[in-house]
Amino acid sequence: MKTNPEKDLELHDKINRETGRIKWSELERHFASGSVIWVSEELDLIDVALRIAHDDKESIKQWMSAGTVAKVSDVQAQTWAASDETLWASVVSPFVLVQPEKKALH
Repeated sequence: MKTNPEKDLELHDKINRETGRIKWSELERHFASGSVIWVSEELDLIDVALRIAHDDKESIKQWMSAGTVAKVSDVQAQTWAASDETLWASVVSPFVLVQPEKKALH
């Protein structure tokens, strides 16, 4: 897949601007529809969002195999609901990518 570096930078900046902190309670309806994706703290949330936006199937497959990207589990959802956890979130339609807020974004 050929990419345009200038367009990639624009998309990266757009995703970065649209990424923010949100309470789990505001994401529960998206979780119910199966569209919330957990991103491990060891990955860069913006990079993952960019690769999903580009439909980079190989990276996504590797992350899923490694267990660093996955649909939010029922246990995660229950834990986050109990404390109304604040998460970093980035929307790459139809998905909402989330990451615990302990990770510093750049």
